[in-house]
Amino acid sequence: MCTGKCSRCIAISLYPLAVISIICNIVLFFPDGDVKYAKDGHITEEVKYMGGLVGGGIMVLLPAFYIHLSGSQGCCGNRCGMFLSIAFAAVGVLGALYSFIVSVLGLHNGPLCKIGVFWETPFKTMEQNYLTDDKWWKLCTEPENIVQFNIGLFATLLATSSLQIILCAIQMINGLFGCLCGTCIDKGPL
Repeated sequence: MCTGKCSRCIAISLYPLAVISIICNIVLFFPDGDVKYAKDGHITEEVKYMGGLVGGGIMVLLPAFYIHLSGSQGCCGNRCGMFLSIAFAAVGVLGALYSFIVSVLGLHNGPLCKIGVFWETPFKTMEQNYLTDDKWWKLCTEPENIVQFNIGLFATLLATSSLQIILCAIQMINGLFGCLCGTCIDKGPL
């Protein structure tokens, strides 16, 4: 496969991953489908870092547009364009890495939830692993099913950011080959 076609495939794969990251991060602001938790500030701290929106979303989506252009014929589909795609892919790696780290922290610390009358993050200091032992989940009385909600969305962000890191790293290697060897785009009949 030539470097231009590889760039287009990578970019097309990055688009849905970025959209999924953005959607997951937005949904995390509304536990139990209610805006009252966001209004009252009862949102898990890692959600406020916006790893999926900024890191896995915007910081991956913008490079994906350029990477797509670098695989097309035209001003970006040349050696210089492929060289610049390395820098854009590096931005994508950094954004996806940010999303990955925030997701890991979100899973490790657990959700902010109501226990009795207080709002706290009960799993943050717990020695037992709440991810594998669901008997601890009933500690959180409000929002309903907040533990499953956070685990599902942060795990999705973790998976998408992992794929984004891999794809952007592949594009960095692909961009290097495209810079050194050219994009092998068919110029048509002369």
